[in-house]
Amino acid sequence: MGIARSTLLWCSRNRWIENQFRHRRFAKKAVSRFIPGEDVGSALGAARDLAKHHIATVVTQLGENVSSMAEAEQVTKHYLAVLDEARDLQPRPHISVKLTQLGLDIDRAATVSQLEQLVSHAATTNNVVWIDMEGSNYVDITLEIHNEVRSKHDNVGVCLQAYLHRTPKDLEDLLAMGSTIRLVKGAYQEPPSVAMASKRDVDAAFLDLAIKLGEHAARGAPVKPGIATHDTALLAQLEKHAVERGWGKDTYEIQMLYGIRRREHLRLAAAGVPMRVLISYGEAWFAWYVRRLAERPANVGFVLRSMLWR
Repeated sequence: MGIARSTLLWCSRNRWIENQFRHRRFAKKAVSRFIPGEDVGSALGAARDLAKHHIATVVTQLGENVSSMAEAEQVTKHYLAVLDEARDLQPRPHISVKLTQLGLDIDRAATVSQLEQLVSHAATTNNVVWIDMEGSNYVDITLEIHNEVRSKHDNVGVCLQAYLHRTPKDLEDLLAMGSTIRLVKGAYQEPPSVAMASKRDVDAAFLDLAIKLGEHAARGAPVKPGIATHDTALLAQLEKHAVERGWGKDTYEIQMLYGIRRREHLRLAAAGVPMRVLISYGEAWFAWYVRRLAERPANVGFVLRSMLWR
């Protein structure tokens, strides 16, 4: 892992740095390019704007590792309200949640119950709930809970991280049970025994897994898998495979983050490629934001330039 990336990931977990950054005048200006606002109204407003360009969305309230079940219950109530607010939008935004937001560190059974509330309510609005993936120590329990809920509901999906050594087997198991999957590269700091450190290795793993997802989806899937990356070179390679294998344009979705490669969002959507943008909101943006910078440390310079020239 490069020094810049490891330094940024360390910063993302440092409360002192967070407090210093959040109280600087330039901070919100830097973040505003990637987060439309701290409230859900801002997120849904951005979703409406993107819908005008035939771009679908998924919204997520930032935050993880709540300290009480009362806090977790408030998160659940919030997302239930979001599903209702999003009911009339077309295309309807999905929601994405972290299980530690729902109390996983405190009470597993209560977390499952709250996730089931969200998934059941989403079904009444013909919507989908995505389970975000957290650090590697949460993968087993996250997949266990996903599988438990997925056995009763088909409108739930889960995220897999390509850089983890275990992911090919996890993907195989999930596809066998018909799961809906969002594939990302991975943004947490992990030891070499758990995750690949080389960008070249991660890219190769991502492409291999994306091709397997595409092959599975081409045989028919109720919800398209999400290929979540801003790496246009990887997307070009995947598109080449899709053409060679005769996959339709609607075999999978390309998923990107709000505010990153906006022109690419519009280009893909105009070309008829299913496109979904992840819109994050909320006050707990610091760790999320710094992890996004760590995915490509060169983005630090990009952010500084955008602050000056925006």
